[in-house]
Amino acid sequence: MADVKWIKITTDMFDNRKIKHLRRLPDGNSIVLIWVMLLTLAGRCNSGGMIFLTENIPYTPKMLADELDFEESTVQLALNVLEQLGMIQTNSNGFLAVTGWTEHQNIEGMERIREQTRKRVQKHRAEQKLLQGNVTGNVTETQSNAIDIEEDKELEKEELPKGNSKKPIKHKHGEYNNVLLTDEELDKLKAEYPDWQERIERLSSYVASTGKAYKSHYATIRNWARKDQVAQPVRQQQTYHKQTKAEELDDFYKMAAEWSES
Repeated sequence: MADVKWIKITTDMFDNRKIKHLRRLPDGNSIVLIWVMLLTLAGRCNSGGMIFLTENIPYTPKMLADELDFEESTVQLALNVLEQLGMIQTNSNGFLAVTGWTEHQNIEGMERIREQTRKRVQKHRAEQKLLQGNVTGNVTETQSNAIDIEEDKELEKEELPKGNSKKPIKHKHGEYNNVLLTDEELDKLKAEYPDWQERIERLSSYVASTGKAYKSHYATIRNWARKDQVAQPVRQQQTYHKQTKAEELDDFYKMAAEWSES
């Protein structure tokens, strides 16, 4: 995909209510900086707001932390908050994308770069055909076709970056048919949790009511189960303590929910 050297950011960006809420969070200024850096990554990828290392390799939080020079915990916190506020989203293949990307870029400029790429490929193809025109026989035809095919593939890669890889089939579960699990994952849940059905329904209801997306529903169910085990003894010995980042973030989610309803 053709490289882009700049993106558009409005001058009133810091007057945005979401940005103001982000800055009030623990590490809030770092989260805002990560947001701007994600916008520049999306511009560099120049693929409709998608953010990836390569067309077939999505970023993980660890990879982003190394790329942006932040602690992984800070990057993970930023991704969670930005996704909660609908500023980014993750597709089923694990690729990040900036929501409403057209608000953050120059569409005409992006299209102009794509058009220049197409013209460059067409010009190169014509030059190759002209060079091959002095050669006769089937060899000429074969080489010319090979050039066309290879350059068509290159153009398709630039125009349509996708992460296509074969994965086990996931089936829909839960009351709202929105919990995706492979047969193997379902068998593991059945073996590990006697109340596996209740855990699936709990996730199904949460996803349906909040619209939140997860990379792996199997991992989410197991993660929630671990948190339940940890929370049980804590509730029995609850004493006054300073709020952790996770607790402050939970309070922020509640505040954001009330704000979005107002």
